[in-house]
Amino acid sequence: MGVGVLSLIIAFVLYGNGQGTRFWASLLQNSVYFLLIVNAAMFFFCAVTLGMGGFQLVFRRVTEAISASVIPIGIITFVILLCLVFGGKTTIYEWLDRDLVARDAVLTGKKGFLSPTFFIIWTTLTIGLWTGLGYKMRQLSRSIDDTPLSVAEGKKYIFKNTVWAALFIVWFGLTVASVTPWLWLMSIDAHWFSTMYSWYTFASTFVAGLALISIFVIYLKNQGYLEYVNEEHLHDLGKFMFAFSIFWCYLWFDQFMLIWYANISEETIYFKVRFDGAYAGIFYLNFIINFLCPLLIFMKRGSKRNWGTVTFMSVLLIFGHWLDFYQMVFPGPHISPDHVPLNLLDFGVALGFVGLIMWQTGKVLSKYPLLAKNHPFLKESIIHHT
Repeated sequence: MGVGVLSLIIAFVLYGNGQGTRFWASLLQNSVYFLLIVNAAMFFFCAVTLGMGGFQLVFRRVTEAISASVIPIGIITFVILLCLVFGGKTTIYEWLDRDLVARDAVLTGKKGFLSPTFFIIWTTLTIGLWTGLGYKMRQLSRSIDDTPLSVAEGKKYIFKNTVWAALFIVWFGLTVASVTPWLWLMSIDAHWFSTMYSWYTFASTFVAGLALISIFVIYLKNQGYLEYVNEEHLHDLGKFMFAFSIFWCYLWFDQFMLIWYANISEETIYFKVRFDGAYAGIFYLNFIINFLCPLLIFMKRGSKRNWGTVTFMSVLLIFGHWLDFYQMVFPGPHISPDHVPLNLLDFGVALGFVGLIMWQTGKVLSKYPLLAKNHPFLKESIIHHT
């Protein structure tokens, strides 16, 4: 966190003059990326709950603790987005320029959606409900720590969990899988749009979220905690990362192929600078790190059951999808169309968010038992075999 704060100060001194495009772009990329991956932990928690999956019970508290980072990172992201909108950062969000919108037929047609009022209302609802619904799920999980349940009480408890998990999933679908990435990220290139963009964003952050869960599970296991976690549970986490890395590549290729093949200028402009320009190296590096590496390494059963291999791949995937978000933000036509300004300050800001996640997750883990011992599905998780 210290490195992050220092990098933030240096970046502000170097790039904060005028519109401060370089400074605010780095903050936007890092805050949105890390917010979405910690929120992906709650999505995983709720999706498994709805699927009546018991395998993750022995490390469920890790998932819960990571999701608690939505609170501090959500506040930081909200403040950054407010500063962008109310600060009139038109070099990032060109639709904030009223004169430009009035002269531009495309932006005029989108002004009901791309407006400061809608942006702030939707952002407030998005982060607020992620925080509130996530908090409710964590409270439900902890409510039975000291209360053994009868069969009837267990059924009621599972039903209540299912209802709240369903509410979170519905809101997650309306935000991460729909509107929110359009507002926060896609509107940087306000003339361009893709119906696959939100799913692409979800796939990227879900893989990184699974990798983050795996790192904490392995670390705690190595420290002598999570006594019931074994290679069977690790294997399932590896399978999830393997499967959704393929899903990410499917979206990556389809979005690119359909737009490139159609060859419509207002669509291909988005990929022109990424595929054919100075960002081409990162474009292909995304493909190598986020698809080829997990495909080739996780294809083998033994690699998904190897603690060292899963740790290495988890770190690599978090970095790889961070690069993916870097390419979503920085090549925007009003930010940096001609060169790649990636430098140590970007990594420093990212480390600040990593430190915040470590601190918040560790803080939450230290407050509650690491095993949901009274959960009706606990035995299923202990004897789990894949």
